[in-house]
Amino acid sequence: MPAAENDWRSFQKPPAAELQSRLTPKEYEVTQEEGTEPPFDNAYWNNHQDGIYVDVVSGEPLFSSRDKYDSGTGWPSFTCPLEAGNLKELQDRRLFMPRTEVRSKRADSHLGHVFPDGPAPTGLRYCMNSAALRFIPKERLEEEGYGEYAKLFS
Repeated sequence: MPAAENDWRSFQKPPAAELQSRLTPKEYEVTQEEGTEPPFDNAYWNNHQDGIYVDVVSGEPLFSSRDKYDSGTGWPSFTCPLEAGNLKELQDRRLFMPRTEVRSKRADSHLGHVFPDGPAPTGLRYCMNSAALRFIPKERLEEEGYGEYAKLFS
């Protein structure tokens, strides 16, 4: 999305029908229906490029490749968010044990979960679904309206 169209700071979530037409079926299932994609069979679990990950719905900056690591789980995992204010955490009791769900602040997209079993320095593992994310390589940050994050990779 060109910089002129990238207005994530004033994002207003569109109706479900519009989101369904904009997103792939998997993106919609994950972000709007709290789905989970399969491990080791998703776009970013093994991505090693420099860049940032944004919410596929709103474009909110969420994570940096600088904080990404191989957790061995088959999903993209991060030690901390790029912009903590763009995330919200909720208690999730849908499975056999309570978990902490991670959602984007503006779009309210289900992203994944955060667990207290990650590496230093935070000890956290933000385990995300690739279908909830869009990756922007460092070379395209300026062009796509995320130039303020280019300094992370210089």
